[in-house]
Formats: sequence, C-alpha cells, structure tokens
Amino acid sequence: MEALPVELCLNIFGFLDHPALATALQVCRKWKKAASNDAIWLKLFTVRWGADLAEFFSSHHSKSWKEVYAIQHRCDRYGLGLKIITEGDDCYLIHQGEIQRHLGRWDGKKLKEEESCSEISDKILFFIGDLEVACAEAKRSPFF
Repeated sequence: MEALPVELCLNIFGFLDHPALATALQVCRKWKKAASNDAIWLKLFTVRWGADLAEFFSSHHSKSWKEVYAIQHRCDRYGLGLKIITEGDDCYLIHQGEIQRHLGRWDGKKLKEEESCSEISDKILFFIGDLEVACAEAKRSPFF
C-alpha cells in the first residue's frame, strides 16, 4: 500500500479535530496510515498547546506526534500523578499521561484481567486509586 504524500494528508485530514481524526483512523487501513501522519498530529498539537511546547517535546521525545498528543491530552484530563483510569472498557494505570500498565477490561461490575497478576499488586494498585479519589474529594470539601 502506497503512502499518501504529506501535503495531501494535510489537505484531507488537516482540518479535523482530534476526535474526528481518531474516527478517521478506524475507517480503513489507507485512512489509518494517512491519518497517522506525524505532520497532521504536530499541527494539531501546535494549535492546541502552542509552538513553544511543541518545540520542547520535539527535542525531548522519540515518540510519534500522535503518541505525544495522546500523552499531553491525558495530562490535561487527569493530571501528572499516578492514576487508574478507564478509556472505553479498558482500565489503565497512568503516570504523567503515559500508560504504565493495562489492568484489564471493565464490564460494568468487575475488572476482567487478561493477564495474570499477583493479588497483592492488584490490591496495592486499587488502594492507590481509592486513596487518590479520597484525597481529591477531601480537597474539594468546604471544610478544608
């Protein structure tokens, strides 16, 4: 499969925001390859967070701009600390916006693990998550 030229990718996908671009990635293989173009994600990153932050990341990261955009987006949504989040049906442990570990799939009632983990590490991870939620609620409380 031939790659589309960068200029054509920017003309076709360059006007989309990140949710629409994420949808375009799922249409077909050719669109996925075209919508994954680094120039498009750099443009989105620069529009959202500015050229200074883009310059900082370009010199400090070896990741694609799509990955850098996702990491920065998670930082904006969840902060920089250690968090347990859900994206779709999947639960992840993240730190500074980067996924550290896939914890399993959430079916609405129970976490279904896809890989075996020791019970102690799972209890520690969920304790950390519960502690973080409790701390966040305490910070919002009018009594403090």
